[in-house]
Amino acid sequence: MGYIRLNENPHGILVDDCVIRAISTATGRSWDDVYLDLMLEGLEHKDYPNKNSIWWNYLQRKGYKRYIIPDTCPLCYTLKDFIKDHPHGIYIVGDGSHVVAVVDSYYIDTFNSGNMSVLYYWTTNY
Repeated sequence: MGYIRLNENPHGILVDDCVIRAISTATGRSWDDVYLDLMLEGLEHKDYPNKNSIWWNYLQRKGYKRYIIPDTCPLCYTLKDFIKDHPHGIYIVGDGSHVVAVVDSYYIDTFNSGNMSVLYYWTTNY
């Protein structure tokens, strides 16, 4: 259980592509392939590829299901708490402004995002 530093971006860019990096890491697909898929999804719907409705639709079509974290304490349930509660499986986890991949109790990101508050997650583990 813990943090793995990884940047799937081929040019090492650290901002504005967390959706692409998280999906790439979680699905095992290349950053380029995910980027192209999301661009096409965005083109189809005439919207930005990193807008929630675009990448959420993409994940749904890929067989992922979204779950919302109960709103009992929205700022106190962290990514570290999430991996304790979900020790096995592959997840794409978000806080509203950042998205990170979780694989078998490891959160994989370009920085240590373990203290981010979790609002929702996507998985095929259902």
